[in-house]
Amino acid sequence: MDHTQGLVAFKVEMADYQQPRHAEAIVTLMQHYASEPTGGGAALPNAVVTNLVSTMARLDYVFSLLIFAGETPVALANCVLGFSTFKCAPLLNIHDLVVHSEWRGRGLSQLLLQAVEQQAIQRGCCKVTLEVLEGNTVARHAYLKAGFAPYQLRPETGSAMFWQKPLTLG
Repeated sequence: MDHTQGLVAFKVEMADYQQPRHAEAIVTLMQHYASEPTGGGAALPNAVVTNLVSTMARLDYVFSLLIFAGETPVALANCVLGFSTFKCAPLLNIHDLVVHSEWRGRGLSQLLLQAVEQQAIQRGCCKVTLEVLEGNTVARHAYLKAGFAPYQLRPETGSAMFWQKPLTLG
């Protein structure tokens, strides 16, 4: 899917994890994201860099969308299919959404979110979910603009909170 803004043409592509250009783009954009405060502020571990794309390639419930400006990778969405028991239907979670800092402010997050939504519809998903840091006001604004909102079943029970419990594998 091609989009033009000024003199720059943007192309949204479904990542082919076997294609070196796509694999390199995913790692480059993830490293950029990880190095920013909203991504943790540290480089990804070497084991992640080495194994990320090959591991995602083995998972039939994971896919990635990339945006290129010419040959330059500028944005990425890593998505994971899940299941809603309340709707008895698949759902799509955006696990990572990255717009390279040099390309922000050009509507790329909206372009990427539209492409993700199209994929969700094609796959019969009942909703698209994502997580966002409370202090990431730029991302929160972008998600609100795209139609996302905090999740709640009933106002009196409050909004859903995203929690985690890290596990040690081995």
